[in-house]
Amino acid sequence: MLPEDVKFYWRDDVSDRELVDLTRSHGGEAVAGWWDRVREHSLGWVSARRASGELIGFVNVAWDGGDHAFLIDTKTRPAYQHQGLGRAVVSRAVEEARSAGCEWLFVDYGPELIPFYVDACGFTPTSAALIKLR
Repeated sequence: MLPEDVKFYWRDDVSDRELVDLTRSHGGEAVAGWWDRVREHSLGWVSARRASGELIGFVNVAWDGGDHAFLIDTKTRPAYQHQGLGRAVVSRAVEEARSAGCEWLFVDYGPELIPFYVDACGFTPTSAALIKLR
């Protein structure tokens, strides 16, 4: 169960340094400067923070400027995994993409993430994996 002080934000001010730290916290490889390059191609992003300000969860919503949005860079700090945090940031991303007028939300994932994206988050398995937003 998530701590009560976790708050979720849409388009919060997230620094490159914070995302590099979050990525590395779970063994991911991150190169400084990647978020500064990627951010401009985003419809938005969802961040999850503790009251202390610590970034504990994140997902980016890239888009084509029209009907198609893409989930990328879903990340959860290890101490908060398997508590619903990832599902919560993805759920907020779905809401925000729908509110922005997108028709489809795509996500790519490996077989090990089927229980997360398909079972927990509601994506329909296809060769591209998507959710019909309207």
